[in-house]
Amino acid sequence: MRIIVVGAGAVGLASAYRLAKDGCDVTVLDARQAGSAATHGNAAKIALAESGPVPAPGVILQSIKWLLKPDSPLYVRPSLAPDFVKFMLNMARHCTTRDFRAGLTTTLRLAEGTMDLLDDWQADGISFEMHKAGVLLAFETRERYEEHLASLDIFERFGMVPEHLHGDAVQQREPVLSDRIKHGLYFPDDRQVEPDSLTRGLLKKCTELGVEVHENTPVRRFLRQGDTVTGVVTDKGEFTGDTLLLAAGVWTGQMTRQLGVPLPIRPGKGYSVDFAPAPVNLRTSLTLEDARVAVTPLDGFVRLAGTMEFGGLEEKVNARRVAAIKHAATESLRGWGTPSGEANPWAGLRPMTPDGLPVIGRLAPLPNVYVASGHGMLGLTLAPATAEIVTEAIAHHRIPDLAETLSPRRFGRW
Repeated sequence: MRIIVVGAGAVGLASAYRLAKDGCDVTVLDARQAGSAATHGNAAKIALAESGPVPAPGVILQSIKWLLKPDSPLYVRPSLAPDFVKFMLNMARHCTTRDFRAGLTTTLRLAEGTMDLLDDWQADGISFEMHKAGVLLAFETRERYEEHLASLDIFERFGMVPEHLHGDAVQQREPVLSDRIKHGLYFPDDRQVEPDSLTRGLLKKCTELGVEVHENTPVRRFLRQGDTVTGVVTDKGEFTGDTLLLAAGVWTGQMTRQLGVPLPIRPGKGYSVDFAPAPVNLRTSLTLEDARVAVTPLDGFVRLAGTMEFGGLEEKVNARRVAAIKHAATESLRGWGTPSGEANPWAGLRPMTPDGLPVIGRLAPLPNVYVASGHGMLGLTLAPATAEIVTEAIAHHRIPDLAETLSPRRFGRW
């Protein structure tokens, strides 16, 4: 079976690897360099403890309060474009306790075997930087801490039981945290993966398995015979195959629109900035919950990442939003000061959906087109499980029960 995978981020490469392992003839196409879009600058976390959907109770009200504050953790750039308004209204409808809890349960079911799959990848010879430092969710206010407690029963149902920390116990767990941090939840099982190293490892393994990878090869249009897609036209010629997998992140929605089955996948811009050497020595990965900033220690550097900005498809770095991320570190981490070795800030577009869940499955009514996108801030976390579902569906025509919840069909005619 010849398969064309469009997209060489974490999800696309993981899917190509698993399909090739299963004996498929795989070609990967990407408009840029592999792993250079949302995968490159993410928070570098396997973030099971932070896998709640973006649409959550209170999010819309909070975004309205922050509307005139461009450096806020969540910013919705005002627009009257019909698609944007429709997307945001649909997201608002999912900002309920019921939908949030259902979405969190679905995400944790999807990610349940992630750690074992990552270990399997390494055992199979895929080399990448991974740490098992857990994550400490750090809270300045009792209010934010108690917000998290409301869904803790779902995490515990999946065996994720955190250590509750208050007062000095927070600093005993992570001495770098300042006295501003009054409460904490420490989840010992979360991991950290340096995304560029994962891209290199997956690329190398894919090549060994015979996968063709064509970087800087944007798809311009699709070749069709009726409802069947027979190939794609790129700047470097035509590529034909039996099955098409769209794993192009935020650009997947535009591609499905070309195919006549538009999906509501829109950009949520995020930012990150690296510091090498690390200004402080951290015992664990952190999330400064009040500022919504992730602090991830990696080999030789530390990464700050955060913010969610709903707008268009532009990737320009907003200096004010980067400054807000760095300010959070200055206020919350002892000894941070004015660190040297700051890399150029990065901004990238996460593929968001109105219900906060990924889109994985066949793009009906097209018989041979599949989608794996819409993973939001969890592309790195959910890539291994997504690759398993994709392989089952394409290579074995088996659809796991969980995949029905994530099917493109849930959006109907968008």
